[in-house]
Amino acid sequence: MTSSALLTLGSIVAFYWYRVLQMAANARRRTGRAANLLPPEPLGRAIRILWAPAVGVWIAHPIASAFLNKPSFILRPLWKPGPAIHAGLAWAAVLVVLAAFMATILCWKRMGKSWRMGIDPAEKTPLVATGPFAYVRHPIYALSAVMMLATAVALPSPLLLAAAIVHISLLFWESSREEQHLLRTHGAEYQNYRTRVGRFIPLSFKPYKGKDEARTARGA
Repeated sequence: MTSSALLTLGSIVAFYWYRVLQMAANARRRTGRAANLLPPEPLGRAIRILWAPAVGVWIAHPIASAFLNKPSFILRPLWKPGPAIHAGLAWAAVLVVLAAFMATILCWKRMGKSWRMGIDPAEKTPLVATGPFAYVRHPIYALSAVMMLATAVALPSPLLLAAAIVHISLLFWESSREEQHLLRTHGAEYQNYRTRVGRFIPLSFKPYKGKDEARTARGA
């Protein structure tokens, strides 16, 4: 039961990142640029060097663990409840990850052609403040963090926990960098939005109603 849950979990995460790469490829065909998959700015490219291995572990580790009988310490969960409880936690994590993925798809659709994965200092894209973005400035990052945390609950190995720390830390860092970019490009318009809408958690369940005020929708 647990192995099936881990295989399902890893497959969902793999498909999530496949969709990200597919959207980047579609953007390249449409515009000649892959939605900043590899950002033009040096710091953004350096961040990818840390981020890519963490994502690789996130995808591969659950799938590999579904087939490993005697994993090494770095791949073995640090704590493991009884088989029934462990299986229940793993399947609960599958449901959380699947729900977060579906919610992310809604965010991607709301962003449309404004979707980006990184910062281009020379680019100014339309702002999006409707749908999930009327409640949270970075809903995709928030959902990605939820997906990673759910995976770590299902498979709390040293390697997965390290990947989770890297991934979530970079989500916070990248969101801060993006907001500084948005303040430079949109000024008071974005500042007004930022003061009324939470970064990852809603400040209010009343949707933001500013006039075309939002954030440049970024992240995966």
